[in-house]
Amino acid sequence: MDYSRKVAEFLLSCEAIKLSPDRPFTWASGWKSPIYCDNRRTLAFPEIRTYIRDALCAMVQHYYPRAEVIAGVATGAIAQGALVADRLQLPFCYVRSAPKDHGLENLVEGHLTAGQKVVVIEDLISTGGSSLKAVDALRRSGAEVLGMVAIFSYQFAVAEQSFQQQQVTLHTLSNYNALIETAIDRQYIQPQWLNILQQWRANPDQWGK
Repeated sequence: MDYSRKVAEFLLSCEAIKLSPDRPFTWASGWKSPIYCDNRRTLAFPEIRTYIRDALCAMVQHYYPRAEVIAGVATGAIAQGALVADRLQLPFCYVRSAPKDHGLENLVEGHLTAGQKVVVIEDLISTGGSSLKAVDALRRSGAEVLGMVAIFSYQFAVAEQSFQQQQVTLHTLSNYNALIETAIDRQYIQPQWLNILQQWRANPDQWGK
């Protein structure tokens, strides 16, 4: 079950992932990066959207056959999570980044019963902080989180360590290594940029300073 190169090619072709080592992007965290990823862009392309939905569904069925509920992480994974839940005919909920400041002040939106087995859908794994915060919110709501399936991961060591510490299994459709291999093969980037991209991923919070 290896979707990594095909999904990487789709993400590059629709510019959900952009590579620009010579003109770095600035992330919300303040990090400088030669890569920018916005997987919400895939929703505008029916062929890509459907392929990703079906691949996520296949992973859920393969790795988490006991799943009873699909949960999306706001905001990037709400749409894909809903598509997956609809395809699998499972209930859907989503997790806010912060509680509402009015009404019931919910953090988890939708119907969730204590003890239900949940699989979390995420669009992007960087440091893993927001993803694991969503898992914590679901657990505090009484859910049994079976694991997470995401579209793409930067494969940062800090994320891998955090997922292990929180005892959350993670499976991704594609990842940084597959992205770089595909980008070089398809000539989205020049081979001489490879060293820059490797330096960034080895030390992303300090790169470009």
